[in-house]
Formats: sequence, structure tokens, C-alpha cells
Amino acid sequence: MSRFSQPDPELTRRLSRRGMLGVAAGATAAALLGAATPATAATESAAAAGRGRPVLPPGRLGIQLYSLRDKVSTLGFAPVFAELEKYGYDEVEFAGYTQGSAGPITLAQLKRLARDHGLTPIGSHVGYYADDPSAYTFADNLTKVLDDAQALGLKHIGTASGPFRHGSTVDAWKRAAEDFNTYGAAAKARGMKFYQHNHSEEFSFATDNPKVRLYDVLLAETDPDLVFLEMDIFWAYSGQFRFSRRPDGSPAPFEPLDYVLRQPHRYPLFHVKDGVSDPADTYGYRMTDVGDGDIDYQRFLSAVTRLRGERLAHHWQAEHDQPTESFTFARRSSAYLHSLREKC
Repeated sequence: MSRFSQPDPELTRRLSRRGMLGVAAGATAAALLGAATPATAATESAAAAGRGRPVLPPGRLGIQLYSLRDKVSTLGFAPVFAELEKYGYDEVEFAGYTQGSAGPITLAQLKRLARDHGLTPIGSHVGYYADDPSAYTFADNLTKVLDDAQALGLKHIGTASGPFRHGSTVDAWKRAAEDFNTYGAAAKARGMKFYQHNHSEEFSFATDNPKVRLYDVLLAETDPDLVFLEMDIFWAYSGQFRFSRRPDGSPAPFEPLDYVLRQPHRYPLFHVKDGVSDPADTYGYRMTDVGDGDIDYQRFLSAVTRLRGERLAHHWQAEHDQPTESFTFARRSSAYLHSLREKC
């Protein structure tokens, strides 16, 4: 049974738009179920219609708290976690451990709050490096970063900073890979996985060798047992839009999903972020709530979770960099992802 407790009158329309579930099926189920929410109705009608198991694995839906930074700063973590529990989330990924939270909070309190609302802290974003040697980054304060992650019980600790610390040449990225291997070894010694979260620029080309994609250097030069990736799916498809041709104009197509299918063990975490295709936009997409865009999440999630032994090996974090209303984004994105069913 769904844990959702708030209605979403747009869910059936969104499912129809994406071709996942029929409007008629959703409306019929809503009528039959009476007081059930549209999210619950869509989920249960899909199962009743024999449309297969949920695409989203149980217990693996999280949210990047950066998307809710406005609510954390004004309400505090407790009310935010309470809402996420109602929306059916299982996990949270941090973007700092205060985020301007209303009132002071310790790591022990933060861990307990998450637990009390059925949420597992799964990861956190920390800076890669800074000019200030006292900065809270991997390069400047690795021990403190790992101490805090361990105190929260995190299984993953990573950075959303690009590997551009030493430049954009092949050798510069080899040096960044050495840095990441160092952080990965230190994290592994604590029982954690170090990871890097991409934006679109990681898929650009080396300035000294425009035939080489920088992301490929990162994959090749980092130890697969020490360094992991969190694919931000929106930014990966933006990278596909921006960098499917080399600087000389020659074709260099790639499919983000193929990176995952070739090395699924390297991608324990994903950011599930949607966008409306817009070739006039510099990045190729305009960000929107999950389910309202053109990224085929049924295809992407299904392809990964169908791999043998991989269904429960990944964590899917909903995110929107600038949501119109952050609680609405969180609720609607969860409802949409929970409603997806495997095609028979």
C-alpha cells in the first residue's frame, strides 16, 4: 500500500503525457477507490491491470536536500523530514548538515531525526578543494569530512565539484583522479564509498587532445574499487546535447545510460532530475519536476534495475535545482516515480 497521504490532481495527466499509464485507467481506479489519493489510485490500478512490478525498487527512493534548502532554512529539518515521510521517501542525501537550519542541530540529532521519520541518510556532498586551507573540503580537511560522515552513518560520501582542480587537460584529470583515489581509499577504510557527481561539463573534451572525452579519463584513471560515480541523469543528457560533437565538428555521440550498463557497480547513486527538451537553451533542457519532462525514466530505471543482481544495488535521489515550490516538487516527483510499472 502506498504511504502517500496528500492528493495530486495532476498525476493522471502526467502519466498520460509520458505514455506510462492511461488516463482512463487512472480515473476509473480513482472512482472505484473513492477516498484513495490519485497517487495511490494510479499505483494500485497499474498493479490491478497487470502492468508488472514497480520500476522503482522498494526502499531506494531518496531526495537531495539541496532541493528543499528553502524549507530547511525556514522550518528546520524536523518538519521537512516529516513531509518527506508522508511523500513516501526512504532516504536523504545531504548538501551540508545545517543548510541554514532554523536553530542549531548536532549530527547525532540529525541522524536521530532522520531515523524517527523512517529516512536513511545515504550520502552527502562536500567540496573537492578550496583556496582556504581550513575549508571543509576533501582536499583540505579529509579527516573531519570522514569523521562527520561516519557520525551520521553514511554509506557514501562525495563531491559535486568537477575534477577541474588542475585544469582541463588529460594530465590534469589524471592528477584529479589521483586525488579521488586517495579520498576513496580513506573512505573505504571507514566502510564508506567516495563518489563524484557530474554536471554536463564532465562530458566535454580535453583541451590538449580534443579527441578525448574528460569523463572517460576519469573512469579510466580512478580505481573502480575506490572511486564511484553519482550520475546526475539530467546533466548527463545535457552533456549529450552539448558534447556529441568534438570542437572540430566531428561526431562524437554517446548515450549516458550506456556508461551505467557497462559498469553498473560504479554507479551506486543517481540524481533523478527531469527537463523539457529545448534546443534553444544552452544546456538543451529546461529543468522541471520529475515526470513533467522528456527524460524517459521508465526506460532508464528499468534498464538498470533489470540487470542481474542490480535491482537493489542503486539509490535514486530526486532533485530540482530551483523548484517553483519545493514541497510540491518533492511530493509530485515521488508520486510519479512510485507509479511507474514495468511494461509487460
